[in-house]
Amino acid sequence: MKDFRAQLTKGEDVVDPATWAGSVPAQSGIAPRVRVGRSKWFNLLWLLPIGFVVLIAGVGFAKELREVPAVADFIADYPGTVPPANGQEGIPAWVGWQHFFNLFLMTFIIRSGIQIMTDHPRLYWTRHSTPGKEWFRFQKEVPDDPLWTAKQDSVSLPGQVGLPGIRHSIGLARWWHLGIDVLFVVNGLIFYILIFTTGHWQRLVPTSWDFIPHAGSVALQYLSLDWPVDNGWVAYNALQVLAYFITVFIAGPAAILTGLGMSPVLSTKFRRISSLLSIQAARSLHFLVMVWFLLFILMHVTLVFTTGMRENLNFMYGSRDNGSWVGFWIFAASMVIVIIGWVSATPFTLRHPRKVQRIGYALIGPLQRLFEHVDAKPGQYTDKDISPYMWHNGKYPETDEYRALYENNFTHYRLHVGGLVENPVELDLTQLRALAYHEQITQHFCIQGWSGIAKWGGVSMQTIVDLVRPRPAAKWVVFYSLGDGPDGGIYYDAHPIEQMSYQLSMLAYDMNDAPLDYGHGAPLRLRNEAQLGFKQVKWIKGVEFVEDFTEVGGGYGGYNQDHEFFGYRQTI
Repeated sequence: MKDFRAQLTKGEDVVDPATWAGSVPAQSGIAPRVRVGRSKWFNLLWLLPIGFVVLIAGVGFAKELREVPAVADFIADYPGTVPPANGQEGIPAWVGWQHFFNLFLMTFIIRSGIQIMTDHPRLYWTRHSTPGKEWFRFQKEVPDDPLWTAKQDSVSLPGQVGLPGIRHSIGLARWWHLGIDVLFVVNGLIFYILIFTTGHWQRLVPTSWDFIPHAGSVALQYLSLDWPVDNGWVAYNALQVLAYFITVFIAGPAAILTGLGMSPVLSTKFRRISSLLSIQAARSLHFLVMVWFLLFILMHVTLVFTTGMRENLNFMYGSRDNGSWVGFWIFAASMVIVIIGWVSATPFTLRHPRKVQRIGYALIGPLQRLFEHVDAKPGQYTDKDISPYMWHNGKYPETDEYRALYENNFTHYRLHVGGLVENPVELDLTQLRALAYHEQITQHFCIQGWSGIAKWGGVSMQTIVDLVRPRPAAKWVVFYSLGDGPDGGIYYDAHPIEQMSYQLSMLAYDMNDAPLDYGHGAPLRLRNEAQLGFKQVKWIKGVEFVEDFTEVGGGYGGYNQDHEFFGYRQTI
């Protein structure tokens, strides 16, 4: 095992964009497209001129419609505002603080979320991420290359749009996204407590059917450019209430639920839910929730500034109903903080990625550790569920050692299992196949976002554990690959020893009733369905039981953890 450790590299503690991820070159995507029918694609940029034309026509039509006496009477009967039943007026100061916190946190959530999407710039409605079957993409069609990888399919973003803004930086993006999500949820819980204990909820929830005609009236008034009388200090208009209600009570919880729907451990544990809401459906809905938030922010800010900027900012940030500039200056100060945070996030991440890694884990780590102890049962999928396509990923092994094994059909292959064990062993493929056969049909969850179902055949890790008899000091199991990582040095990853006894942890030498092929990890790969795909080490040559992984490689628990700042626990 010392020979394996000597082949590892430690990684850097800063990010150099020129050498990042094995010097992965920048690659532009294409304009976002939505599938229309079976094979046609609609370029969403066309929505800009189409939307402008429709808006102009809508304004003209709305102006004419308001000249109709019945419509004028309708607007008079339903001017747009339904005062809250509790008669509460004014906007408390804590609402202004919530505006600021939500805006500040949302900038990081959206930027990092877009960065995560660029690692697999395709969305699907089925759990099978089959090229050509996506409903949305901002990348070209997958080339006719049987070894095309998901990493190659990723795209770059303009600087300061994504976070951290360089291609294939999903590890750092996830720390930002998941870590800030925790703060966003905490802030949301505080908001829920405050609105229900103060009665402020009645300003945000439609409490009668009258809100529907009032909302229709407001929409018509806005569209005709003869806008409704604003009395936000007393009550929001009905259209605002509906927008706030959707954002606070539907979109917010939906963002959390769809995010958790992409968790490998929760999907394999709660099978009834994940059978209905697949990871890809959850990912698509998560994206649509983000679109809602972006549209809400755009419309909200536009109307705040066009319907009475000073008055509205006094309501929101100054908690006062007058014509002073107090609210504006508080808002301006808050925007300075937001801009500083926006501009500094990327350079801070590139200079201090280990801090981002540690802070992110401090925020989301407790939840990941909680989920880590969930042992899922087999049987969710059958042969009919197997995906027609399973993406390739990772850097393919190109060493002389692997080439010689491959050319000889792995007849000289040996799996070395040692470390803190009573009975270290070396097993060839014949000996591995002679052990008790284990088979499972499970779903693969890639950190980049794609998924697929396959049948895996091989040896349960429990069988290996029983064979080598780990010593009490052994707490982690390290898997070494025959392949190098993109920055040099062999690929490896560490897993908690308790997960080696899980029913869905195994060493696979078969895939879909055939020996593993080159691209998917021949001759042997790991399956641990409580973790994301990058931890499923392929082309395995060694397994080492250790007390602590901090003395292995860079000490962070795996190759991607050392070099690209992933997490050693990735159950969500």
